[in-house]
Amino acid sequence: MSEADDDEMDVRRAVVLDYLAHGLSDDGRPQYAKSPAGYAVGIEDFQLYQVAFDEDERITIGSEIVIEPPAHRDVVTEAHRVEYDDLSSGAQSELEYVVADLVEENEERFVDFYNDAQPITLRLHQLNLLPGIGKKLRNGILDERKRKPFESFEELSERVSGLHDPDEILVDRILEELRDDDLKYQTFVGRREQQQDQ
Repeated sequence: MSEADDDEMDVRRAVVLDYLAHGLSDDGRPQYAKSPAGYAVGIEDFQLYQVAFDEDERITIGSEIVIEPPAHRDVVTEAHRVEYDDLSSGAQSELEYVVADLVEENEERFVDFYNDAQPITLRLHQLNLLPGIGKKLRNGILDERKRKPFESFEELSERVSGLHDPDEILVDRILEELRDDDLKYQTFVGRREQQQDQ
């Protein structure tokens, strides 16, 4: 692997959830000293960020930005992690749409979750962490994937009786993980870090 490939793997990208041209409301500095700010969600691991933007750049909600490493940033001057409750109301309301878009745009990755999900304990399977998936649906997914891996959300719905909107189920789980940081199992949020720690 070349150095360029190695660098590209460590680049963290995010999607802008809210853009505050006049800075954060809780920033006590005078208006002229504030820089444009906003909130973003990581594309790979759904981490949430508060960011400061370069004053000369015009950013829109839905723009893709580079968070890390600082050397790769073009419009972001600072970024740090925040919790769901720290987001502006605008960012919170945008989050569901952006997560849904990310799941749709990365369909293969998320369909592979259904193909690759494993037991967590003797009694609990990763699939059971998804909202609305009980024993019967889980077994239907496991039986079907033994025959042949799933290739799309549409195929999942067609082959597994009772499994409607498998993409929306994933969006609901991701949002649940973002909103409730006390969940015992994080399946999607922060996965990149968990993999690096192993």
